[in-house]
Amino acid sequence: MPKGLALTIGLNAVDPKHYAGWDGALNACEADADDMTDIAKTRKFTVKTLLTKAATREKVSAEIRAAAKSLKAGDIFMLTYSGHGGQLPDLNHEEADGQDETWCLYDGELVDDELFVLFGKFAKGVRILVFSDSCHSGTVIKAVHYRDIAAARSAAGISPPIRYRYMPPDVALRTYRLHRDLYDPLLQKADMAKAKREVKASVILISGCQDNQYSSDGNFNGLFTGTMLQVWHQGKFKGSYRKFHKVIKQRMPPDQTPNFFRIGVENEIFTGQEPFTI
Repeated sequence: MPKGLALTIGLNAVDPKHYAGWDGALNACEADADDMTDIAKTRKFTVKTLLTKAATREKVSAEIRAAAKSLKAGDIFMLTYSGHGGQLPDLNHEEADGQDETWCLYDGELVDDELFVLFGKFAKGVRILVFSDSCHSGTVIKAVHYRDIAAARSAAGISPPIRYRYMPPDVALRTYRLHRDLYDPLLQKADMAKAKREVKASVILISGCQDNQYSSDGNFNGLFTGTMLQVWHQGKFKGSYRKFHKVIKQRMPPDQTPNFFRIGVENEIFTGQEPFTI
C-alpha cells in the first residue's frame, strides 16, 4: 500500500540577524501551514509541520532528506511552503533572468537549486507534490511595479492594503553581501545547474504566482492558499491536478497567476489523480 509523508512549512517572520535587520513580518503563513497540515492528515499523510523559528535551513533540508530515504516507488511526498520568496544572483548561469529564486527560511534562504538537488535523492516512481505560497520576484523594475499596484489599490480604498510575500530588493542585496560565504558556494556549484534534469521522481508544483509576480498575504490565509482551500472545499472538489490548478487560477486576480509545472519523470497517472491522493 502506498505511503504518504508531508512537510508543511509556514513562517510569519525571519531572523533579523541573518536578514540585515529585516524581520519579514507576515500575518497568515503559519495559518496556511496549519490548514495544509489538516488537509494532509485528513488524507492520511504522516505530517511534520515547521513554523517560523523551527523552519531553519537545516531542519527543512533534513526532513526532505529523511522523506527521500523513507519513500519508495509508488509513495508520495507532499511539501508545502508559505512565506517570503527571495532572489540571489545566478552564479552557475542556468536562469534566463540571472536570478535564483529562494524560500526565505528563518535563518537563511534555501535556493531553488538546493531543492532540486534534494528532489534528486528520491527514488524513481515517487510522487512529489509541492505547493508554494510565496513570491518569486523578477527584476527591481518589476518589484517597483508591483509595489505601485499595492499603492494604487490602497489609494482606491481597496481594503485591506496588500502585504506581499517578497523580500525587498535592498534587503535581498544586503543579505547576500553579508552572507556571501554561505551563498556563493551554493550558487556556483556546477552540479546544481543540472540537478533539475536529474530528478528521477515525478514532481508537480502548484505555485502562488509566476516568477515575475508577487503572492499576497492576508488576515487568515494567503490569497493563493485561501483560494485553494475554497476550491478544495473540504474534499468536495473532484478532478485532476490540472483541473485543480485551472479552477484556482480562474478565481485569482490578473496580477497573481498561479503556476503549474512538472519536473523529473513525467507521470500522467499522477497528474490525473484527485489532489492529495496517496
